[in-house]
Amino acid sequence: MIKQDLLLRAVVPAPVLAAGVFAGGFPLLAWATGVVYVLALVLLTEWGLRRTGRGTFGPADWITFARALLVGCAAALIASGGFSLSWLVGLVGVALLLDGLDGQVARRTGTASEFGARFDMEVDAFLILLLCIQVSRTLGLWVLAIGLMRYVFVAASWTMPWLTAPLYPSMARKTVAAVQGVVLVVAVSALLPFSVTFAAVALALASLVWSFGRDVVWLARHRVEHPPAARIVAITRATLRRPLGYGHNQAA
Repeated sequence: MIKQDLLLRAVVPAPVLAAGVFAGGFPLLAWATGVVYVLALVLLTEWGLRRTGRGTFGPADWITFARALLVGCAAALIASGGFSLSWLVGLVGVALLLDGLDGQVARRTGTASEFGARFDMEVDAFLILLLCIQVSRTLGLWVLAIGLMRYVFVAASWTMPWLTAPLYPSMARKTVAAVQGVVLVVAVSALLPFSVTFAAVALALASLVWSFGRDVVWLARHRVEHPPAARIVAITRATLRRPLGYGHNQAA
């Protein structure tokens, strides 16, 4: 059963990503992006399953996997450079619409897991980063700050373990995270005037900076002073296993 599950995860992405590359016009960079993405997707999901003690995907994990394939197609299109924006907007739109469905399925089937939550969050984070790359081609490299901020936060937590502490529930945090995807998709579509798009993305970045800043200040105020070295190692290891939300250090 485990071997069949791994085989499906290795075989299914090929025709899907090939279709995405075909839509992009077969440039070498698009092919290379698709191949690297497939390898990373298969290897990282297998590593995650083994690390969390699971052998196979659950129903919700397959939905997340489908979203990951759509994100891979988007990556191939963006790498190709010359493509119809409608293709990219369509792929990203479906991926965003499916976001949340995997969580509902996991809860209803009783298959919610640490791996599933982490998988879902990583797909979301990478999709946001891809959108930032595309938008930065017209608005400037500053847009990349939106997609990279979460990764910088995680990297910082490796040297400042107090950043890995659980955050309090916050509707504002969830709203800010959701706004990033919506604003970036609108920016990619190029439906609005340049000035309006620029202002919207700038406001999205400002709201993200505010959200990160608020949570970092809260974590700093509630951190444990001078934790023992063994505690730092334990927290750091826990960080690698914990589901990481797009904006912060846990699932939103």
